[in-house]
Amino acid sequence: MSNNDIIVSLDIGTSKVRAIIGEVTNGTFNIIGVGSADSEGIRKGAIVDIDQTVQSIRSAVEHAEQMVGIQISEVYVGISGNHIGLQSSHGVVAVQNEDREIGEDDIERVMKAAEVIALPPEREVIDVVAKQYIVDGLEGIQDPRGMIGVRLEVEATIITGAKTPIHNLLRCVEKSGLKVKDLVLMSLGAGGLALSKDEKSMGAVLVDIGAGLTTIAVYSEGSLCATSTIPIGGEFVTNDIAYGLRTLTDQAEKVKLKYGCAWIDDAAADVVFKVLRIGSNVEKEFNQEDLAAIIEPRVQEIFHLIRQEVKRLGYSELPGGYILTGGTVSMPGVLKAAQTELSASVRIAVPDYIGVRDPGFTGGVGILHNVVRRLRGRSNGGNSTKKTVNRSKQNAAPKQDTVRKSGLVERLKNMFSEFI
Repeated sequence: MSNNDIIVSLDIGTSKVRAIIGEVTNGTFNIIGVGSADSEGIRKGAIVDIDQTVQSIRSAVEHAEQMVGIQISEVYVGISGNHIGLQSSHGVVAVQNEDREIGEDDIERVMKAAEVIALPPEREVIDVVAKQYIVDGLEGIQDPRGMIGVRLEVEATIITGAKTPIHNLLRCVEKSGLKVKDLVLMSLGAGGLALSKDEKSMGAVLVDIGAGLTTIAVYSEGSLCATSTIPIGGEFVTNDIAYGLRTLTDQAEKVKLKYGCAWIDDAAADVVFKVLRIGSNVEKEFNQEDLAAIIEPRVQEIFHLIRQEVKRLGYSELPGGYILTGGTVSMPGVLKAAQTELSASVRIAVPDYIGVRDPGFTGGVGILHNVVRRLRGRSNGGNSTKKTVNRSKQNAAPKQDTVRKSGLVERLKNMFSEFI
């Protein structure tokens, strides 16, 4: 198994750091290793302690390495946060090939042309994503490789971020002994994995509810058109449980994961558990309904804020509805709470790969999905050029065969002419 076939994603979240190893063999993509570690040094999606974050990254990566038995040196890192911005741009270049066939070089040049925009000194470009290509005025082209044209244009979305959080993130990964192959916007990766083609074109909202941050990504007309974050997530539910049951935060988190329910009607009165109260050694008994009475209002508030934020972005009713992902949405009852509060079609997205069938892994798997799609696009572009070369050889071969055949026929005619 060569390292060229292996790609690794790193999802650094508020509660967990996840390293996911993917393998591409004969065109098929599979998840072969997963490493997870408790996230230290991250608050509300931002790095607040570099040394603790480095330790968490190392733990997650070592866990993944042990599972597969290989050493990880390069990773694709997911990035998100309230500093992310989107900007539309336009690029134009002339096709360079003499035969006017558009190749990989032309696409790289037109993307670089679109990347030339005025930016404040504290911001930098993370990625450039093509919405559509235009060849000699013909619009709506998704992949122009192999087409004939003189003028190539691109309508692109420039993803930008603040330099400080970007460089802090890169610093943490590099101090962990890893090389950052590329940064991938989490919303873009998760959207490519979780949303169908129709949902992207008709319009849909991807909502990633993490521990300290909720990320909203609006897709319309086939591409990402708006993104935003709300500084609220699963941690707030844990804190409410800690206050409500008067217990430690660690115990509240365990109780939430084991017995949590976000919809009171689905909670069971006969499901009972005990928690140790703060300031005493006495355990008090509660049931799942008591817990749901604390969780449900907070979850409803989260979805209310999500709906308000989507409206603020300028999108009220999108036919594709809401697609939920992130660790918090795996709690029972979240879907019903979302459907009631959002008054729209809602579904939960889960990666369809063995070992990562949990909404919390959508971001990490989405990064790999995004990378594989790009690599396939490039390889397809390369193959199209090779096919052209092979095709010319194939066309040349029959001519030689024809010459040989005609020569043989002539010789046979001459031989038989002696007997005629």
